[in-house]
Amino acid sequence: MPTERSEELRALAQRIADAFPPSVVEVVLTGSVSRGVADEVSDVEMLVVTDSPLELEEAYQLAECARLEGLDSWGTQGVAAKRVSGYLEGQPFELIFWPGAFAEEEFEALLGGKLSSSADALANGVPLRTTGLLADWQARLRDYPDELAAARIEEAALPWGGFTPAGLLTIVRPGERLSLLEWMFDGALRVLRIVYAVNGVWEPTTKRLAARVESLAIKPNRLAERITDALTEPDPRRALLTMTELQLDTVRLAPSGPNVDRARVWLAEGVELLR
Repeated sequence: MPTERSEELRALAQRIADAFPPSVVEVVLTGSVSRGVADEVSDVEMLVVTDSPLELEEAYQLAECARLEGLDSWGTQGVAAKRVSGYLEGQPFELIFWPGAFAEEEFEALLGGKLSSSADALANGVPLRTTGLLADWQARLRDYPDELAAARIEEAALPWGGFTPAGLLTIVRPGERLSLLEWMFDGALRVLRIVYAVNGVWEPTTKRLAARVESLAIKPNRLAERITDALTEPDPRRALLTMTELQLDTVRLAPSGPNVDRARVWLAEGVELLR
């Protein structure tokens, strides 16, 4: 059941969608509001598909038509995609504008393996104005290609091997906390990439991780908790051991492949070394 906050923000989002002119052909509510889990600090994320490309100033004008205030933009503005943020009744909104042709190209790129949380956002999106585009996307996203899963798993396992496991000891030396956190953060993302691919799930953002992985059928024990334990453990060696054990448990769940098979051996040696 959606939270009360989700219902409130969805109603505001619908007002924005209804205020757009006919040149806006598709409006998709995404993020925590679309999934019904918004809380008091959640903002509203929306994909706005237009019939033709926009300049940033034109995107601002559409946002103004929808009565958004305090307009600004963030990130790199693409040649086609534009990003505008603002407020409606004091609530924060983030609008991403895609022209129709670009939207189709971007979607095909996602199906082809482009690594982005956009696939998950669309899979869980809610149509606020539609020509049937979102329904078509969601139907196609129900199939997670086996070859894409295999490629993502192999790519994720790539760094775990190829150099002596004793190299792990260089990042638990005093004064190497940044290098340690960099390695573990990257390792955590790769663990999640493998787990989502094994389960045939489009990779989401890392927000609300415990809830995201709870329903997955195939995953290491205490997945989210162990990531938190590793990243917050003050003892460097123990922190790295926790992460390395999680990595090992993860590749043991993955199908065999050159990188995965090598990682199983290498990570096992790393665990023994750190113990």
